[in-house]
Amino acid sequence: MQATLETIEILNDLVQINNDRIDGYEKALQELKQEDNDLKALFSSMISESHEIRLALGTEVNALGGDMETSTTTSGKIYRAWMDIKAVFTGHDRHTVLANCERGEDAAQKAYDSALEEEELPAYLREMVSEQKQTLRRSHDKIKELRDATK
Repeated sequence: MQATLETIEILNDLVQINNDRIDGYEKALQELKQEDNDLKALFSSMISESHEIRLALGTEVNALGGDMETSTTTSGKIYRAWMDIKAVFTGHDRHTVLANCERGEDAAQKAYDSALEEEELPAYLREMVSEQKQTLRRSHDKIKELRDATK
């Protein structure tokens, strides 16, 4: 029973980081300028990506007898508030938006690394989480590539 509760907690932590990611990209969409249509499409795609990942995680949480988390992480809320403050001083230029998004993607990678270090995670869930991490890694690398191109 304890292992099941720990597994639910691990999965819900990943649900929360995906909730953060959704909120972060929705915020980033609001900060984009008219000429950033390429980023609007990319960020919308990343929001959809996290919705799909969150659904898969939530399905597993429910199958284990738990309830899927609906909130974001405390650190995610703090991060988004910091983004708001920073934008006042730096503006909403493309580089700043992409740099902020990359930091959010770094946080998601760390959350997935932590989950994969947990011994309680059953093999079938470890495989699912590993695949999700790789999906998010590709998104991270795309954001980083775009950010580097704005230097």
